[in-house]
Amino acid sequence: MPSQEGETSAAAEPGEASAHPWQPTPVPVDWLWNTLEVGGPAERVEAFRAAAAGPGVVPWVLDLAALEEEFLLPMAGPQDGVRAISLSGAKVLARRLRDAAAANHQAALARIGSDRSCPFDLHRLLPVPPGILALGPEEEESKRWLRTHYWGVTRPLRHVEVLPSTLDGRRKRMGQLRVGFWSADWSPWQAVARLRRAWPDLSFDLRPHYPGSQQQVDEERPTPAPERKGRKRRAGAGAHRGG
Repeated sequence: MPSQEGETSAAAEPGEASAHPWQPTPVPVDWLWNTLEVGGPAERVEAFRAAAAGPGVVPWVLDLAALEEEFLLPMAGPQDGVRAISLSGAKVLARRLRDAAAANHQAALARIGSDRSCPFDLHRLLPVPPGILALGPEEEESKRWLRTHYWGVTRPLRHVEVLPSTLDGRRKRMGQLRVGFWSADWSPWQAVARLRRAWPDLSFDLRPHYPGSQQQVDEERPTPAPERKGRKRRAGAGAHRGG
């Protein structure tokens, strides 16, 4: 996505550059590190591994007109004490940000058919229904539905990685898949419960690592947490990548 600061400087009329350019107000997100161990007969674990691998993308439907408007309004009428750029400059910048979001969205969608880089893709295992996708990622109704009825979290998992197996090598007929990931605000308990019902011959052991706990200190954390700030409502691409 183009740099907002750079675009503001280019689009503003002479004399209108501000020492305090407008910035969107972030929505805080608390990211929680989790590990998940999937175990059972080796052939069933391998079947699950194949089923779970995907692009880590959720193909939300974007309302591009609304997205452009939400970029435009705060720039055209900023908060008190924040100097506005010209209306024409704000319109140019809002359209460029919209176009960048749309391009990023399409690039993410293009990976869905072939990308298997995310080893635990919730949307591949438990697809979000079209009616919910049509609402968009930042609508309260879609987030509430995901949290209370489906995954147990409101956003795709982030930085999903395969972790080293802890399985005893002498158990030749048994298999194990261990993954680690960051989840937004809570752990995907609802998703795991659904997977237990769908794969009854496998065990699913989900372990959240709460900040400051001894468990978090003792165990390796493969990737840093995502930034705590979230996006402003609708201010980003609709296809979210979790891998």
